[in-house]
Amino acid sequence: MNGSATNKDWFVHSQTPRLERLEAYFGGHAYDPHRHDTYAVGITLAGVQSFHYRGVHRHSLPGRTIVIHPDEIHDGHAGAAGGFRYRMIYIPPNVFQDMLGGQPLPFLPGGITTDTRMAESVVRLLRHIDSPLETFEEDDALFDLASAMNAHAGARPAPRRFDYPAAQRVRAFIDDTTQRSITLSQLEAVSGQNRWRLSRDFRVLFGTSPYRYLTMRRLERCKRRLRAGQTLADAAFDAGFADQSHMTRQFTDAYGIPPGRWLKLTQQAQND
Repeated sequence: MNGSATNKDWFVHSQTPRLERLEAYFGGHAYDPHRHDTYAVGITLAGVQSFHYRGVHRHSLPGRTIVIHPDEIHDGHAGAAGGFRYRMIYIPPNVFQDMLGGQPLPFLPGGITTDTRMAESVVRLLRHIDSPLETFEEDDALFDLASAMNAHAGARPAPRRFDYPAAQRVRAFIDDTTQRSITLSQLEAVSGQNRWRLSRDFRVLFGTSPYRYLTMRRLERCKRRLRAGQTLADAAFDAGFADQSHMTRQFTDAYGIPPGRWLKLTQQAQND
């Protein structure tokens, strides 16, 4: 973010239709005591992020996940010299409730966790804060976060049966489609199954979420087109990505290197 190079306090908002995302830096005092009617879930990026929460003075270090429950009073300030930088997402409780199907909302009384699954879920929603999220991507990441929070809060999932035919119809649809925009509503129609039950079943039966499965199939198509000599922009478009930058973000997240470098290394290997 542009403000990261200055010692002055700053924050930047990134909005989606349902969610507010925020990145901010504060050198000292940040917020007086207040409360939201949403979850505030985020990660500390640098410094010590300190706040009073449920009668205790809490301190979050870089890499830790913060979860402020709706309607809980909290404040915010730097816990050490040099200030603190963080990212946060604000999630209405009804968004989680749709996924949990009537279960009590997950509650993490300590407000800070080092749980790896929680961190991975939050990073998916906040890694590319300057870039818009696909609706399907946002749904998928929110479902992962709701599930991680529920598990971390100690909720025990009820025994249930899995609908393999419904999940298999969705897998086949994803394999065959080249649409640039897919939603859970479409997959609901294809499967004949409730979207959140479908999301749970797909993860159990195929080892990954519907959105990640879609992303990997797109990336496989993209790599084939790049090997065939297409440009990055054309390969991204033909593989079903919104544009080249969208493909580049997803490619780098999946493989750890940008597509241009991957292509160069692939071509070098072919010529050796």
